[in-house]
Amino acid sequence: MAPRILVDATAVPADRGALGRYVDGLIAALHTGGADLAIACQRLDEERYGTLAPTARVVAGPVVIAHRAARLAWEQFGLQYIAKQVNAEVLHSPYYSIPLSPGLPTVVTIHDVSYFTDPDDHDPVKATYIKSATRTASRRATRLIVPSRSTRDELVRLLHVDMGRLDVAYHGVDHEVFHRPQEDERKRLSDRLGLHGHPYVAFLGTQEPRKNVPNLIRGWAEAVAELPDPPALVLAGAGGWDDELDAAMADVPPWLRVIRPGYLSWSSLPGFYGGASVVALPSIREGFGLPVLEAMACGAPVLTTRRASLPEVGGDAVAYTEPDPASIALALRGLISDPIRRQELGDAAHVRSYEFSWAASAEAHMASYERAVGK
Repeated sequence: MAPRILVDATAVPADRGALGRYVDGLIAALHTGGADLAIACQRLDEERYGTLAPTARVVAGPVVIAHRAARLAWEQFGLQYIAKQVNAEVLHSPYYSIPLSPGLPTVVTIHDVSYFTDPDDHDPVKATYIKSATRTASRRATRLIVPSRSTRDELVRLLHVDMGRLDVAYHGVDHEVFHRPQEDERKRLSDRLGLHGHPYVAFLGTQEPRKNVPNLIRGWAEAVAELPDPPALVLAGAGGWDDELDAAMADVPPWLRVIRPGYLSWSSLPGFYGGASVVALPSIREGFGLPVLEAMACGAPVLTTRRASLPEVGGDAVAYTEPDPASIALALRGLISDPIRRQELGDAAHVRSYEFSWAASAEAHMASYERAVGK
């Protein structure tokens, strides 16, 4: 008999983001797969999880846990109470940290190790917390889930985690949300950006150093500066803390256009990805690379790097570049000038995206839960 699982979804932010897409996709797939499921969440998410997993026991924490410091304190004691209340047999913490004395087997998702490999690329306060939580989880959790073989190998190398306690569970993609867009979806997004059908290169993500946005700006500017009808660069997503970003923007020639629309709703992402000439995501490091997979599902030609986990996601269905500006410029120039190659990449990416599903991810998670409780 499968164990009763308590998933701690209290860390999911209001804007969902990559963590929200992971937790939401996993919970829906666990429910569909017949898992015996309970969910701890913030009050604003109670209805959402009740809809995603109608047979699950959904328990909302106190209002105060909307604040990070209060949530971390509540995690140590309130989560144990909920675990007893729902008779959980295993606790899954999908964001690094766990109660120090949980009272039941625990499974923790470690998304990446960039806080150890590239500490200067992160907000120092957040980096200190994540590194401490990761070390604690690596010692105390019954099992650890990672989203790629690359992240698994880095945990073994950097923190000396026993390979036998690590389970790889790739993320999935919701093909109802992320799909090849219809022409009206592309047009609505293009009009919203003020492009009105003008070509563009797309980026989506937090503008933090590991995303390599300054080099993308420089590479794009070099690639398109001499073109008679240069595509715009659209940098979508939450603002970040990359100190080089303003300097890179200052060097953009005045006849080129950079658009920074901020947050884009889920419903607009197929039009955003699928309407782009190229989706450029030249990250230096990723634990998985969910935006790459989501762009692939939308049939977009994707340009990324061979760093960390990204080749595990893209395979032969995406184009690759080194992360420096000159390499990005060369790769972008080649793709922009070759519509046949872009079409081939988009078709291949769309096909490959079906190799990743939340159902398969949920199966890998269930196997980890069962190992944790010894079933």
